[in-house]
Amino acid sequence: MTSTPLPDHVCSILIDVPVEDVWNEITKTGSIQRPLYNTVLDIDLQPGGRLRYSSPDRKRVFVAGEVLEVDPPRRLQHTYIFAMRPEPPTVVTWELEPVQTGTRVTLTHAGWTSEHTDPHKHEAGWNEILGLLKSELETGDMPGRTKLVYRLQSLFLFAMPKTTKREYVDEQGW
Repeated sequence: MTSTPLPDHVCSILIDVPVEDVWNEITKTGSIQRPLYNTVLDIDLQPGGRLRYSSPDRKRVFVAGEVLEVDPPRRLQHTYIFAMRPEPPTVVTWELEPVQTGTRVTLTHAGWTSEHTDPHKHEAGWNEILGLLKSELETGDMPGRTKLVYRLQSLFLFAMPKTTKREYVDEQGW
């Protein structure tokens, strides 16, 4: 069966902080990134470098990829493999543009085909992440509902698919 290309997902938001603050949050390593579903980013911030969004204890990997392009503090592009449901890699591009009131963040998720299951769910997820990024950077806090969801998720990590186990991801070379 031949796969059919699907449209890119493009999400954008204005955040009332300088570009450098947004860049520092989306590339922060070694500590929890609350806007990115309470994950920890491990990244070698250079083309060809490995990227992983993991659980805080690093026993589970949710997204794996390879850095394609880095232009601090304006652009980060990487491949994207969703470990919960491994499918052909796609490409995520973060673009940060200074505007009078702060930063316009545009996220493009490209490379979708008919081989991918439910790509629209990723678009909804990115819109949520951008809203949480705005909340975190402008107020220093997350909505109460989000905090509750994160707490509940942490209690059920044991029930995640085996494809999210660090050992499995390592074996795949992601």
